[in-house]
Order: sequence, then structure tokens, then C-alpha cells
Amino acid sequence: MLLRFTRSPLSGAITGACATALLQSSTAVTVATVGFVAAGLISFPSSLGLVMGANVGSTSLGWLVALVGIRLQLSQLMLPLLLLGAGLKLLGRGRAARLGLTLAGFALLFLGLATLQGAMAGRGLLLDPGHFDAATAAGRLQLLALGFVTTLVTHSSGAGVAASLTALAAGGLNLGQACALVIGMDLGSSITAQIAAIGSGLSARRTATAHLLFNVVTAALAFVLLPPYLRLLAAPSLPSSQLEPAFALTLFQSGFNLLGLALLLPLTGPFAGLIRRLVRTSQEREVDDLDAIPPPQPDQALEPAADALRQTFGDLVVHLGCLLGAESGPAPPQPTGLNGLQGELDRIELYLDQIHVEQLEAPEGRRLLHLLHGLDHLQRLHERLEEEPDRARTVRTDPALAGLRQELLGLVRALPDILAMDHWTAASQGTAAAARLIEVSVQPLRHRVMAAIATGELELEQGTHSLEAIRWLERVSRHLQQICRHMARATGR
Repeated sequence: MLLRFTRSPLSGAITGACATALLQSSTAVTVATVGFVAAGLISFPSSLGLVMGANVGSTSLGWLVALVGIRLQLSQLMLPLLLLGAGLKLLGRGRAARLGLTLAGFALLFLGLATLQGAMAGRGLLLDPGHFDAATAAGRLQLLALGFVTTLVTHSSGAGVAASLTALAAGGLNLGQACALVIGMDLGSSITAQIAAIGSGLSARRTATAHLLFNVVTAALAFVLLPPYLRLLAAPSLPSSQLEPAFALTLFQSGFNLLGLALLLPLTGPFAGLIRRLVRTSQEREVDDLDAIPPPQPDQALEPAADALRQTFGDLVVHLGCLLGAESGPAPPQPTGLNGLQGELDRIELYLDQIHVEQLEAPEGRRLLHLLHGLDHLQRLHERLEEEPDRARTVRTDPALAGLRQELLGLVRALPDILAMDHWTAASQGTAAAARLIEVSVQPLRHRVMAAIATGELELEQGTHSLEAIRWLERVSRHLQQICRHMARATGR
């Protein structure tokens, strides 16, 4: 469901909220989302709606406790339900056993709440207002920190909220203290995502950071709005003064999470841009910005694919320069390498495969065709660089190929600067000139190598290596030309 319903930030938020309400764990949804992003199943932009919605869904347990667990005294009904559930679990099979486990867990939840409520009744305040006074900013900060630590230890904000609701109903906390605790518990739920992102890729770390920043924003809003909210509830002339404390606490938690969602969800694009600027690496990858499901508008979907192809092509050109023996120039990107670049090409292929246009004659259809052609030649160029390093070694060492090597090497040195400016037309002209020069030189070179083999100047094995190197040069130059030609037509630049 998480993978299927993330076509937009809004659908992602609704999916995240519903999944959290069903699982009763925002931590589970958030950690799963970080894992999916790390595996490349969901892109970083697509994950933002999910993590925002998970916070809203986490308030469902509070409503369940406030409306059912506290207002309705169900503990007497829960004992027979627990017995029924345990019997089905022990004696049943398949669905009956799973239903029994569900019923037993549901009954234990409310039995536990009733036990907590009874144990806290008449005990007085659990938190001394003299030390944790919610009427002061310092006291609210201390309570917020206490709630944060509670969630940090238990990895469950829902458990802390349920305990706070029960303590509030039993008189162990006042409303201000409970609200401040809940703010800290919501903020603490983002730490598990930070732990899950340790050692993961850039996109996963960005998702975890986005969750943390979203929680910081909502916690700051809640902290600022808590005093006016308490004054509103205390006003005797307003209907809000009649709210039960447990209901008022749950309403407060849902309210500040919905407010944070309403503020940041329309700003998903700028918010994602801010996270990208905050969490950067020396090797920023354009492919990380590709959505798992492309936008429905083809023109919006094709532009990021073109950017990703440009960066991957630039890295392949750097690898080619190293194979040709470039003494200077940029080093190949170590975090990616040829294996990593193959993964990026596969991800771009999966992305483009999901884009469909009604008419190939339309501008978007022609752009898509050229991007697919460019991707195909990129895949072939990658194969030449990965599977035929011996050919490049012969090009470097064979004196007969020195002229062609220098021609191609000069082009390879110039291409990264041209691609950095996104000047595909200039790149197409340069690669076409180099490909023509190599093409007209190939036949005479082949004849000279054959003649040298026939006269005994070259051993057959050495001559075969030279012929294969010539063919490699020809194919590589043709792939470079075709990539730049198709990308120039796809981008119009």
C-alpha cells in the first residue's frame, strides 16, 4: 500500500496516516519508509507525504483511548473477550487463530488501561507542579524533555500518550502537564528513523531528516500554541470549557499535527529542496530525485530523467578518460563506480518505462523516444567500459593508435565542462567530429595492421589485439556521438 498510493504528497500523507492508524505505530511506518527509500523502491520526494501523514495517524490511539477506553468502562466486557480470543488462538487455525490473537490483544489493551487508571486513582499528582509547572515556559520545556526521553526509551509515542491520558483521567496529571508531555513524545518519535537511516544512502538520510524537521516544526507550533489553548479551555463563557480533559488532550495532539501537515504539505517541493541543501554529499546524485512513480504530466516527468542521464553520462566520460590514460582531469566518482552507475542506469530505465504518451509525434513523445535512445547507448557504452578494459589498454600502448587516442582523449577532457553547462548541442557537434575522424581512419588502419601481420612485422595475436582495439575505438566514439545527439534533441539545448 505504501508503494502503491504515493503518487502525490497528499495521497502519500493519507496513506501514511491510514497505515499508522491500522498498525498503531508511526515508528513502524516511518522506519519502513526509510527502508524503502534506502532500497530505491520509493524516492525521497515521494516519502515526504508518508512521514508527514504518519504523525497524524499516530493520534488514532489517543482517540481510541479517550473515546472508548476512558469514557466507556469496558473492562468488564474485556475479560470474556480475552477468554474468547485466547481460546481461538490456542484451538483455532489459520484465520481463526489470527482473529483470536487480535481479540486478545484488543482486550488486553483496555484491561491494561483500566488497571493503570485504578492504580493512579487517588494518588495525587505524579508530577509535582512545583518542579514541572506547565504554566511557565521553563516547566513546559522540562515536561517536553521528559516526554522526549520517554519515547526515546520506549520507541513508542503511542504508549506514552495512552499512559498520559490514563494518568490525566485519574488525576495524576493536569491538562497542561499532559499536553507538554505529548509534545515531547511526538518529537521523540523521530529518533527511531534517525537510527534506521544510519549507514543508509543519501535519500534514506534525507527522509529521516525530513521526519525530524517536520516534528521539530510541529513541536514548536504546539509549544507556542499551548498557553492560548489552555486559556481558551479555561474560559467559562465558551463551550470549550466543557471538554473532558482526555478529549481536550487528544484534540490538542491531533490539532498541532494537522496544523503542521496543512502548513508543510503544500510546500513539499521547497521543503524537499531545503532538506537537499541540509543533507548533502560531495557526490550529489540526480537519480536520487527521481520519484518511484513519475508525475502524471510527461513534461514534468522527463526533465529529471534528462538531468539524471546527463550526470551519469558525465561520470562514464570520466571513467573513459581514465581508461584512455588521462594524466589530469577529474577522478572517477568513487562512491558510485561502474557498478553503481549500472544501478543508476537501471533505475532510470525503470523510471522511463513508467512514462507513457498518447502520441509519439507530440513534443513529449519525441522527447521520450530520444531519452530512451540515449539511455540505450549509455547502457552500451557502460558495457564497453566494464567488459573490455583490455581494448583500452591496447589503445594506450599501441603507437599506431596514438593519433586516434589523442583525438578521443581531447574530446573526453572537454566534455565534462560542456555537460556541466548542459550544452548538449555543442557536445553533439564535438562527438560527431571525433566519430567522423575515427570512422575515416579505421579502414586504412585495419589495412596497415593486416599488412603488418602478413609480412611478419606483427604477431597474429598482437595484430588481433590491435584490430579489436580499433573496433573498440569506433564503437565508443559512435556511442558518444549517439548519446549526445539524442540528448540534444530530447532537451533542445
